[in-house]
Amino acid sequence: MIEFKISKKLQSASGEMILDLDFQVKENDFVTLYGASGSGKTTTLQLLSGLMNPEAGIIKVKDFLWLDTHSKINLPPQKRKIGYVFQDYALFPNMSVRENLDFALEKGQDKTIVDELLQTMELVSLQHQKPNQLSGGQQQRVALARALVRQPDILLLDEPLSAIDTEMRLKLQDYLLEAHRKYKLTTILVSHDISEIYKLSDQVLVIENGTITKQGTPSEIFSSHSNSGKFQFIGEILKIEKENFIYIVSVLIGTNIVKVVAMEEETEALRIGEKIVVSSKAFNPILSKLA
Repeated sequence: MIEFKISKKLQSASGEMILDLDFQVKENDFVTLYGASGSGKTTTLQLLSGLMNPEAGIIKVKDFLWLDTHSKINLPPQKRKIGYVFQDYALFPNMSVRENLDFALEKGQDKTIVDELLQTMELVSLQHQKPNQLSGGQQQRVALARALVRQPDILLLDEPLSAIDTEMRLKLQDYLLEAHRKYKLTTILVSHDISEIYKLSDQVLVIENGTITKQGTPSEIFSSHSNSGKFQFIGEILKIEKENFIYIVSVLIGTNIVKVVAMEEETEALRIGEKIVVSSKAFNPILSKLA
């Protein structure tokens, strides 16, 4: 369990903003911070990791105080069991894949974890390559493996997949889920990708102007209404075409295009480029706008 209650002054594009957050994260949950740029998402990760300090607040993990400004308790970053993955990978360019992982080992730590992570992230064949010899997706797998070397309790992900193409992003999402489950992590992700959030997250915290305005499951946060469909996918509307008395809505889901038959009243509120939920009810597809 993470208990996080802090206050921090920030400078935003519109002037001074107070980041005032109070939330809890269950152990082993996968939680996403969602909101506009400048709302305080990355700062939240930095505060949790100890890379930034608040004016006031408490951070408690598994009933152990990491931060209490009133009692002047402030655990340094290296003593907080956290793995951190950034958007820009932050790998050492002069080191091989294996050397980047070895460098993250604590003094006296069993080195077998490096071999295990090379296997888990499918990096064995690349272990002697330098970062500049790797693709963006491969570099991000190295960054994820390195963040897990010290076997953290908490994994922080700051938009790690935003600069990667769609096909590779979908594969890396699978790696993230596998690592989250295999190593029993509590994971906090910053993301703007709603389909990614649906796939990965147990809970979503929506941050607006420094405060949490919504909290719930992805369906509760993003669906304009709830439904009990047997399946749910997030997609982007590519085309809406009329054929006789019906409409054909082409939806991009991952790397696949799905065509859904809809009636005129269903399409009236839909626009090309919008994100929607494709679900089912009594074997019929349903299109729902995201909130």
